[in-house]
Amino acid sequence: MTGAASRTRFSALQRLLHWLMAVLIIAMLFIGVGMVSTVAPAYVPLLATHKTLGVAILVLALVRLGVRLASGVPALPADLPRPMALAAEGSHLALYALMIAIPLIGWAMLSTAAYPIVLFGDVRVPWILPQSDELHTLLWAAHYYLAFALFALVLMHIAAAMFHGLIRRDGVFSQMAPFRRAPVDGE
Repeated sequence: MTGAASRTRFSALQRLLHWLMAVLIIAMLFIGVGMVSTVAPAYVPLLATHKTLGVAILVLALVRLGVRLASGVPALPADLPRPMALAAEGSHLALYALMIAIPLIGWAMLSTAAYPIVLFGDVRVPWILPQSDELHTLLWAAHYYLAFALFALVLMHIAAAMFHGLIRRDGVFSQMAPFRRAPVDGE
């Protein structure tokens, strides 16, 4: 983590993982809502896509966490009020926890119902728990409600990014922006 606090931006790999996962997670949330609100023929392909994206998000979240631990993060602005800094740190911990827990719970839930997770062709993810109707029901509820918690946290994350980028203009948004903003005359 040496030098991380002196950096003004996340590494290119960290930014790529962030934006790729942002797209996948938002897509996953909409697919999940579509799945639970339909009994139409669209349910089966939505479910298959949901399972595959869940595995991808889990793998990417673990890679992203490893990169974060190895590379560190840029420092927050020195003038950021302590409650806001604590909220930033806590929300990032919660995001990582949910990005890992929700797919794991989904995987465990499908395992308890003996539903296969087919990635493509004949490639399947192994079951991680034995079959159990009671456990399946419990895990389904956890997966469902934690997804709503993730959705709320994503909305708060977007609001915070907009606050830093549009109101405070303190450089926090540019740390994760995909590209550097060209300086305006006088800056």
